[in-house]
Amino acid sequence: MAGSFASVDVRGGETIAKKINRLINQSGDLEPAFREIGEFLLETHQQRFIDMQAPEGEPWEPLAPQTLKKKKRQDRILTESGTLADTLNYQLSDNQLMFGSDKEYAATHQFGRDEIPARPFLGLAPFEQDEIIDILSDHLDN
Repeated sequence: MAGSFASVDVRGGETIAKKINRLINQSGDLEPAFREIGEFLLETHQQRFIDMQAPEGEPWEPLAPQTLKKKKRQDRILTESGTLADTLNYQLSDNQLMFGSDKEYAATHQFGRDEIPARPFLGLAPFEQDEIIDILSDHLDN
């Protein structure tokens, strides 16, 4: 996946890692849980573009006056036609969920570059981490 994506290494997230390991031991099939998490992340990350804020809740840097002059939609940051938000997706493998955008300019907006400030849209807010733990717990209980 070219562009920008978030990588969450569960080896550092003890609660999530324990639940994933239990799920692997119980069924060995992480795909249903990862698919549900991927769909959840699509919803919450789409909402970030509406709220115009980073995962931690900070508002994105306002647009520069010269950028505002070029935009059709001056009331929205990172949204002209909706392409970036619409390209958010996830990919599943045996033991991995990758989430992000395949647009190369996604990395520019996530991390910033030259005169373009970072406006992070990828990442996990605390409530998202809690929901992921709940999703994993639900799959463990089944």
